[in-house]
Amino acid sequence: MPWYSYNPGAQDVSNPNNYTLVGSTPPSCPNPNNFLCAIQAADNGGFPILFLIWLIIEIANAINNRTESTNVRLRPTP
Repeated sequence: MPWYSYNPGAQDVSNPNNYTLVGSTPPSCPNPNNFLCAIQAADNGGFPILFLIWLIIEIANAINNRTESTNVRLRPTP
């Protein structure tokens, strides 16, 4: 599955338009792990498929716990 960077300043993690396709390698996301940086998700015409409940839960858990996961990377600023 490809990686997508979360656009800085975006307000809605569930909106596919708030992500930019970056390819098969995750983008650089420096510490500390405070805000969403990137996700790995199935592709739909250059946008991530975000209607899968497991992925939304994984994003929420990573943000709430400030801990990266298999499909979610975090960064220090929004």
